[in-house]
Amino acid sequence: MSPRERQARRRSKTHAVPVILGSVFGFLLICGIAFGVGMMVNVNRWLSDLPDYTDIDNYMTSEPTSIVDMNGNEIASLYVQNRDSVEFDQISPYVIKGTVDVEDERFYAHPGVDIIGIGRAVLNQLAGRSEGASTITQQLVRNTILSEEQFDNTIERKVREAWIALQMEKIFSKDEILTMYLNTIYYGHGAYGIQAASVTYFSKNASDLTLAEAALLIGLPNAPGYYDPTTNPDLALSRRNKVLGNMLRQGTITQKEHDAAVAEPITLNLTEQTVNGTYAHPYFVDYVKTLLQEEFSTDVLFKGGLTVKTTIDPNLQALAEDAAISRMDAVDSDGELNVGMTVIDPKTGYIKAMVGGRNYDADDSHINHATSRRSTGSAFKAITLAAAIDAGMSPTLPINCSSPMTIDPYYPADGQLRNYGNYDYGTLTLAQATAKSSNTGYVQVALAIGNDKIIDMSKKLGIDTDAAGMDPYAASLTLTGGGYGCSTVEMAEAFATYAAGGKHRNAVAISEILNREGEILYQHEDDPTEVLTAGEAAAVTDCLEQVMTGGGTGASGRPSINQPIAGKTGTGGTANDTTDLWFCGYTPQLSVAIWVGRSLTNDAIPYLHTADTVLPIFRTFMNSALEGVAREEFATGTAPTYKKNSEWKLAGGSASVEKTESPESPETEAATDPATENGTTGGTTTGGTTTGGNGTTSGGTGGANTPTQPSTPTPEPEPEPEPEPEPEPETPAPNPSPTPSA
Repeated sequence: MSPRERQARRRSKTHAVPVILGSVFGFLLICGIAFGVGMMVNVNRWLSDLPDYTDIDNYMTSEPTSIVDMNGNEIASLYVQNRDSVEFDQISPYVIKGTVDVEDERFYAHPGVDIIGIGRAVLNQLAGRSEGASTITQQLVRNTILSEEQFDNTIERKVREAWIALQMEKIFSKDEILTMYLNTIYYGHGAYGIQAASVTYFSKNASDLTLAEAALLIGLPNAPGYYDPTTNPDLALSRRNKVLGNMLRQGTITQKEHDAAVAEPITLNLTEQTVNGTYAHPYFVDYVKTLLQEEFSTDVLFKGGLTVKTTIDPNLQALAEDAAISRMDAVDSDGELNVGMTVIDPKTGYIKAMVGGRNYDADDSHINHATSRRSTGSAFKAITLAAAIDAGMSPTLPINCSSPMTIDPYYPADGQLRNYGNYDYGTLTLAQATAKSSNTGYVQVALAIGNDKIIDMSKKLGIDTDAAGMDPYAASLTLTGGGYGCSTVEMAEAFATYAAGGKHRNAVAISEILNREGEILYQHEDDPTEVLTAGEAAAVTDCLEQVMTGGGTGASGRPSINQPIAGKTGTGGTANDTTDLWFCGYTPQLSVAIWVGRSLTNDAIPYLHTADTVLPIFRTFMNSALEGVAREEFATGTAPTYKKNSEWKLAGGSASVEKTESPESPETEAATDPATENGTTGGTTTGGTTTGGNGTTSGGTGGANTPTQPSTPTPEPEPEPEPEPEPEPETPAPNPSPTPSA
């Protein structure tokens, strides 16, 4: 190739580069124009149906949220009463300046949308930090006239919000916008607006707030529940001081003012404000509100016009309240004891009734005893039983249930492991040990299967515990003995799994949520998980049915209805004092958990037993709730495959069922024969006379003295035991370890 040809080729290549680049840029320009035209069309469409942002009243609107029962009857209406709008000059300058410093430091410089703030937020996001870019004007728009769209994370919503914010700034002054914002945002405790918040937390007007008080309130709207100074004072203090730091950095306050305010403790002067509209079932309504607040902002909950459909059955609720409260009034006229109760439908997981206490209006603390966690005592043995059967332990396994018992290395030679009343049962099968609620037998079961299996089973059944990592002694005793607190909701949910043939369903209080247009925002879908096979669940139920018959600890609580019934009693507390009384029972239709104890303390409950309290409540409720209901049977399935009994090495030594005896359990010492349901309703036993209910039965010690037989054949035939006289009850010792507070 000649030099001239090479030069011509180089010139052609040089000319090609601009052509290629020009083509690329031209293509991009065309795409950009097309995209811009398309976006303009979309933007015009998005802005075609805007609400009236020129009317100041539209920034103060609020529609109540309606909570209804399963039949659609309204049981609560949630809307705010204590909004008291104020003018700009009626608000402390500390609030005015501090709110701007924290929420939108360029508020007085931007036109409603802060381009610089958006850029800063993008850079922070890229750096792994979180920072919002919404201005005060945008927040006002989002929380008021666009409240229905505030959860739509779309370009359309952001464009509409930004456009209205820009237009607002042309209509209203900065001070007017800031005043509207401060009059509408939520500060917690039902207080909407800065004036209501000032009165609620400090019993003073917004104009009179000190620097420290203003900083506390300024920090609340970010997360009113999280920074609530009445429940989380440490978090509230930290948030307040962060606000003061922002004000110092912006030059709003001096270093001296900052240091003085930081040194002040949080001192509240609360004024109770009212949130209108709980018409029925206040404990349940409080529970539902707690669930809603986990999913919705407080503004939407109290202003969004939602309809919340719940699972509560008003008929069963009335029966549960009547059974629980009437019994408590009969045994505790002074009102020192309280009661918690939850009723669940095993087929759906729906909470059908919830008794949170004896009198909501008279109890200033409003503690919901149905959701409070209290020591379950031996009721937790039903969880250990499920874990044991799941691990392959047969209900026919013979266990040494003597008392007292020494188990090296966990118990010293003084034999501190005891059954309730220190009663010596000798040898019982696992099924019989369940019916008698033998502590010595069940600790051995727990040690044999391992604490990890108990924890795993409890979690699968819906019970949470922080017992992981405990040493085997503490875990076996504390978990199996019920030393860890559970709520009646958790326990009813767990026992409902047995009633449902091993299928676990989470407890459900809300079935559906609709927005103000009637559109479905949430709808519960049944999604059970198999925790136990049907055969394993049937084996658990078979053992728990024995608790309710013969000499079982729950026999006096057996209803007279024509339904199969299973359950477990529980007596929680310490080595010397009973503090918590439990019963958890179920039929194929309903699972019920009941607790009785003192509201705020772990003080002992003298002279009362499960037969005086929780068992009569269960019996009365179930007789009313299932009267005339057709009999159903518990689900059955393929029998579990168990390990050989000889494979289990129990800490109490080998045992034989040849001499198994089933003496009357001391937990039934105050029991009433179910056959006398109409004559005596679970009275107390004193000096051989049972009193209570509608009649008096003389000359008995309460309860039948019938031996309990295992539900499945024992390895060898068991001779019929002779009835034994019941021992005098001793100081209860169900749980040698201390019980956590509620």
